[in-house]
Formats: sequence, structure tokens, C-alpha cells
Amino acid sequence: MKKRQNPDHGAWDAVSAGAVDIIDRQHLKSRIERDDQLRVKLGLDPTRPDIHLGHTVVLRALRRYQEHGHQAVLIIGDWTARIGDPSGQNVTRPQLTKDEVTAAARTYLEQAWKILDQAGTEVRFQSEWFDRMRLEDVVQLTSRYTVARMLARDDFAKRTKEGRPVGMHELLYPLLQAYDSVAVKSDLELGGTDQTFNLLVGRDIQEAYGQPPQDIHTMPLLEGLDGIQKMSKSLDNYIGIDEPPEVMYRKAMAIPDNLILRYLQLTTDATPAEIADETRALRDGANPRDVKQRLAERLVHQFHPGASPDAYRHEGGAFRSAGPEEVSLVAGERTIAQLFVDAGLASSKSEARRLAGQHGISINDQPVSSAEEKVTPQEGWVLRRGSHRVVRLTLR
Repeated sequence: MKKRQNPDHGAWDAVSAGAVDIIDRQHLKSRIERDDQLRVKLGLDPTRPDIHLGHTVVLRALRRYQEHGHQAVLIIGDWTARIGDPSGQNVTRPQLTKDEVTAAARTYLEQAWKILDQAGTEVRFQSEWFDRMRLEDVVQLTSRYTVARMLARDDFAKRTKEGRPVGMHELLYPLLQAYDSVAVKSDLELGGTDQTFNLLVGRDIQEAYGQPPQDIHTMPLLEGLDGIQKMSKSLDNYIGIDEPPEVMYRKAMAIPDNLILRYLQLTTDATPAEIADETRALRDGANPRDVKQRLAERLVHQFHPGASPDAYRHEGGAFRSAGPEEVSLVAGERTIAQLFVDAGLASSKSEARRLAGQHGISINDQPVSSAEEKVTPQEGWVLRRGSHRVVRLTLR
């Protein structure tokens, strides 16, 4: 660990902004105030090729550490992505191929540089160390943690209690992520609140390998455009940072009013004074749409600095006024799952069932709780997936 040359007296307030939890807070604060240069680790699993605003919350936290002189270490999880982190999931995650992960990693990095300082980021791929691991090394790693502690994890415990399967490969995920911290000698690891268990395992595994345990900094999970579920491409409630300006603007104008300030704080470069001004404006009765428009313009400018406001406002507004797409279906009874497949809003009945379980689909603005229920669709029904995929039914 290196000592910084020039004291940075405002560093602690800046880097800890927005944190949900910091472990060990006093230890990390003392290191920041001593001007130690820390190795700050963030692991990304490139399971999909695109980054959305939800991902940027923790990426922006990493950038703040960069801005205050610390070494950003970005881990590309080309091994853990193939396992699939079960955090928050009640079923086994599908495994990806090496080619799928490699392709997603390429675009992940291209988009990450819209937020991080590329020159100041140390990029590491897990395959650097895991490709060289022998079976003996894997057994040694697994010996450093107990099955009882692993099964205490909320999602594992829930699935075990309900008789749902937990794959042996899933138990490896937290251990592999933890070993990343050993491999790069992490001083601090960032993650969303859904990563808390994995980050704590990292502390234990570092100690088991004779390293000081990393501190932990967790950031909140950003709600999607539905205002309920966390932002996710599968729920279609996301704003992608590489989407065209007019699409980004249109989606940002759909942010629920009660989340305007949260998005402003977590996803933009707004200063505390600017956030205070917008907070005051809303409190004093300003039209939320006006505040939201400033938020939307700020987001577009961050990711498309050369975009013309007149153009993306016009195109985004025209898209909004176009109304839902009309889909023609054969009349007759069917399950809700089949209805959403027939309407093109789900790729399969199993996906429709999963979306229903996540409150991600609705009929005539009524959330669907069970996709197995049978219905007889009527002319004019409006089906919705997430916030932006909407169809109106016509029957034949």
C-alpha cells in the first residue's frame, strides 16, 4: 500500500457518498484520512452485453475513488459469469458459454469507459489465475469455508427450505469471487447490496490466505422505471447508457416522480448544491415534469455530450405519443403465460411465469401474479411488460 503525496482533506466525504454500508467503516476512514493509496476492486460479470443505469451506481462509486487518487481494479468475471451469481434468485441461473462471456465483456468495457478513467483502471480477467488452477488448488480453496456458512446465504437458505435445487457449482461462486480479492490483493471491494454476502466471504478468504481482510463498500440497488423492481433488462425497466439520445430521454421522462431525486443522486454528476435546489423546487410545488426534464437532459448529456437537445426532445416526444403497438391474436381461452408469448412480450411460457413472479407484466394495468391463470382475451386489452413494451390486442 502506497502513501499519497498530497493530503486530500475532502476525500472521505466524497468517496463514502451514497454508501449503504461500509465494513469496517472506521478502519477505511482512517486509511483514507492517512492518505494511503488503496487498491479498490469491483467485479463485473458480463452476462449481458449492455450496461444500464443500475450498473453505473457502483461504477460511479469506483470513479470517485479514482478521482481521489486510489487505484481502481476492475475484475472481468469471465469465470464467475459462466456460473451465474444466484443473488436474489430463487432458481438456478443458466450457465453461459466462454464465447458468450467474451463477447459481452468486450462491449462492457467499451461502455464502462464512459464512466471510469480508462488510463487509471487496472483491468484483470479471472482467467489469469483460474486457468492455471489445479484441482488441488480448488480443493484447498473450498476447504477454507464451511457448507453451513454457505447455506446460510439468504437465497440458498430459501431454496433449500422450499425444496428447490441448489447446484454444487453455485456454491463455488462466492469462493471464486473471494479468491479474486486474494489474487489482486484488494484493500477495498465495492458492490451492490445484493453482493454483501460475497464481499464478506472475500474478507474471510483473504485472511485464510494470510492477507489483511478487505474493507467493504456497498451501494444501493437502483429501482427501474416501474418504480418497484431493481433495474433489469429482463424486466424491461431499464435505461441503457449506450441507447440513442432520444430513447434515453424518452425513458428518463418515464421515471416515477417519487424517484426523481434518487436518480439525480445516484446516476448523475449533479453537485450537492444542485440536488438541494431540485429538492427545494419539488418541495415548493414545482411541476415534477420540469424537474424530470432537467434530469433527463442531464443524463443524455453525460452519455451523449454532442447530442442536440432539440432533436432528442422532439424524437423522444414523438415516440411517446405514438401509442401502444397493436397485435392481432386468434380469439379463445389460454393461460396468461401463453397470452404473453402470443403477443410477443415473452419468448417462452417459462419467461412469462418468471416475469409474473417479479411483478413485471400486467393486463389493463393490473399486475399479473400467476401466469398459469386462464383468461379469454378481449378486444382492446392492453398488455404491458415493464414500462415500455406495451401492446393493444385486436382479435380475429
